[in-house]
Amino acid sequence: MTTIPRAFLFDMDGTIVDNMAFHTDSWITFFERRGQAIDPDEFFRATAGRQGGEIIRSYLGANLLDDEVAALNHEKESVYRELYAPHRKTVDGFDRLIAQAKANGVKLAVGTAAPPANVEFTLDGLDLRKHFDAIVGATDVARGKPHPDVFLKAAELCGVAPEHCIVFEDAPLGVEAARRAGMRCVVLTTTLPRDAFTAFDNVIAIVRDFSELKAELLFA
Repeated sequence: MTTIPRAFLFDMDGTIVDNMAFHTDSWITFFERRGQAIDPDEFFRATAGRQGGEIIRSYLGANLLDDEVAALNHEKESVYRELYAPHRKTVDGFDRLIAQAKANGVKLAVGTAAPPANVEFTLDGLDLRKHFDAIVGATDVARGKPHPDVFLKAAELCGVAPEHCIVFEDAPLGVEAARRAGMRCVVLTTTLPRDAFTAFDNVIAIVRDFSELKAELLFA
């Protein structure tokens, strides 16, 4: 009997690692240096899953040149890595879940809005890159979440149809990106409470971390 290819697609920040508070803190620090006061909760809900360049243009001006945006984004990400480096670790149960997935022939991919330096910082810093069949980041797609591009590209690289992918996310924009891609989604409440996600019809589970999930049962 032919086995249908399946895949787990992981957002990175706030999902593989519980780091979104550090991203928000670094954005707030970055904007405060430019005289802007930012509400942390409102900022996260509006921007989680969006690429850094999109966020910078939203707050600092749509007419910024690409080189200016790149320099500003580099400055912000440097602040983030400095803040988060001492705390870098995977969310509870992640290593066990991906081991189960591998044992069941499930492909693994990352679909993130993070730039290459942050992908390296997280995946290589935790020696995780070797586990993934595909990694798609901010420079690999033209549009960030809630557009579905990052997850569709990851599924394509894994050779898996969207309907046979399950996305792991922590942000509404990411869940919406999965919905637009035709993918089911497991939500982690590392950053927002469960009521932020109950309206999504593609969410099959809302959990605190990975510790109680069983890879094979998620496809049942």
